[in-house]
Amino acid sequence: MEARPWWTRLAGFRTGRPSAQNRGRGLGLTALLAGLIIALVSQTGPWRLLDERSFDYLSTTLAPKRPDNGPIIVAIDEPSLAEIGKQWPWPRDLHAKLVTALRSAGAKAIGLDIIFAEPSTPEADGALAAAMGPDVVLASDITILETPQASQMLRTEPLPELTAGGARSGVASIVLDRDGAIRRIPTYDHSFANTLLGQNRTVPDTSLIQTYGPARTYPTVSYYQALDPASFLPPDFFRGRTVVVGLSMQAAPKMDAGGADAYATSWSARTGTLVSGAEIQATVFDNLASGQFIRSAPLWAAIAATFASAALAALMAWPGTSWRTFVVALAGFAGLIAGSFILLRFGRIFVPPAAPAFAFAAVSLAQGARDYAAERRLRREITRAFSQYLSPELVRQLTHDPSKLKLGGERRTLSILFCDVRGFTTISEQMKDSPERLTALVNRLLNPLSDAVVNAGGTIDKYIGDCIMAFWNAPLDDPDHAAHAVQAALAMLTALDRLNAELAAEAAERGEQALALKIGVGINTGDCVVGNMGSEKRFDYSALGDAVNLASRLEGQTKNYGVSILLGSETARLAGAKMPVIELDRVAVKGKTELATVSTVLSAAPSAEVKKAHEAFLSDNYAGRVQKAIARLHWLEEQIPELRGYYLRQRRHLLENNRD
Repeated sequence: MEARPWWTRLAGFRTGRPSAQNRGRGLGLTALLAGLIIALVSQTGPWRLLDERSFDYLSTTLAPKRPDNGPIIVAIDEPSLAEIGKQWPWPRDLHAKLVTALRSAGAKAIGLDIIFAEPSTPEADGALAAAMGPDVVLASDITILETPQASQMLRTEPLPELTAGGARSGVASIVLDRDGAIRRIPTYDHSFANTLLGQNRTVPDTSLIQTYGPARTYPTVSYYQALDPASFLPPDFFRGRTVVVGLSMQAAPKMDAGGADAYATSWSARTGTLVSGAEIQATVFDNLASGQFIRSAPLWAAIAATFASAALAALMAWPGTSWRTFVVALAGFAGLIAGSFILLRFGRIFVPPAAPAFAFAAVSLAQGARDYAAERRLRREITRAFSQYLSPELVRQLTHDPSKLKLGGERRTLSILFCDVRGFTTISEQMKDSPERLTALVNRLLNPLSDAVVNAGGTIDKYIGDCIMAFWNAPLDDPDHAAHAVQAALAMLTALDRLNAELAAEAAERGEQALALKIGVGINTGDCVVGNMGSEKRFDYSALGDAVNLASRLEGQTKNYGVSILLGSETARLAGAKMPVIELDRVAVKGKTELATVSTVLSAAPSAEVKKAHEAFLSDNYAGRVQKAIARLHWLEEQIPELRGYYLRQRRHLLENNRD
């Protein structure tokens, strides 16, 4: 038999989960759409802000240690303003004294992050020009003026007499992102940091700054201390070091308050404070000197990462999804962020993690939602298909664990029950003028009989007129299938007694003679083939096999034995441990050489003495000791009233055989 998913073979419907080809096509389309949509959205302003924020947190997590030989900051700060006692801007001859003091203290290079573009007094300008030399870098500035006609770049340079003495100028302008933060290394020709470094190292336009810490991470001294290092600072404090001079307030200004020459950096996202321009120049200097700047991945690489993440999510969702899919989605989301961090920290490349992470989560959750909806539809279909012939408890188990189903021709040991109404032909003739009453009577009878099967966990195979066929141990395992089948038969007799009482009361009200309904039940246990039987257009979930045929014959023999229930030998063996089963006879079964035992079940177990007497009767009967067998019958009839009909028939049968 062709191996197909069980849900394509459920009785009563043909829908189910998509084939592998359709699932693959759906996953591929989901991954493609998710990758395309997120790749497009990731180019919008709000999403880029998200990428910038992710860079802030990733680049400041386990940030590398600041280089030991990096620049020293000479801060124009509040203590210096108080000590010097002059308003800003200070006279330029004061800056000349600072340069001379730093040079004398052994500073290797001095960067003045101050714009000296306009002349002051001739004496002050001359003193500063005299102090200039090749070891000094002065700040210049570039301003972009945007007009409706064009963009104009204005460059502000230091006074010519200052650079005439050998000082160099470097562009100290910095690039702000949309949120006003500084993350990118300036790529101007002869930038301030590059010039201070003594080279003109070119970096990609998308190079990002690796910050080393919040404000005041770099060693910082006040301006007034640097004017007299021998008095205020340790010996050789400046020897062999690069010095950056600029505004730097003692207390880092808050972002919402702003500050002079202070800007937000990646650390500001964590601390909420601004960093001085001088310290930013020092950070850029170290990035260039050590090569620790971070390269931002090109656009094509970021888009490729987004589509690759969507494809990876589709691949992981291929086998199927469950509640674990949400865990996998979260783990994948976190894993992609971790991967971006590892690439940034060890490869010095920043691939924005948001788009790949969201693409992975979107595909995982979208497919999970689709599978969940399909599973809900499948459960509804299972419930609808099986609720007509399975107990509610079995339907509940199937909907929660459909893997228990193995349909389509499976060999199993079943307990099969046939129940038929005795004398139904006579009843039909009596109601031939009122078919509606006959139909109502049949339905009224079959309802409680069917409930007895369903309540005992059985599967109703079919209705054949007034006959019911049911079985146990399929489609779900039932270790006590024989006992449950017998319990259902007993429940049928109890339900029939109630119905007969109702019919008698109704007939009395109408002044009519009441119908006394009787049933015969045959139960047999054996190997069968169970599954979907029929054609491709019409099929039912049913069972086939010799065990089924014998159960039907047992039901037909109940009237010959004067009992309502007849059990096959295997049913009697399995159920006998839990209920009072008693042997009745041994009969020849078609296709078998050995005689098969038939039994019935009693409402109450007989005493040991009675049971021993019944077994002695059977022994005499089987051995042909007719007189002894007959002699035991009268007493047994009194002891087991339920078998009075059986004993009467046995006496008649024995007398007839003895006469012959």
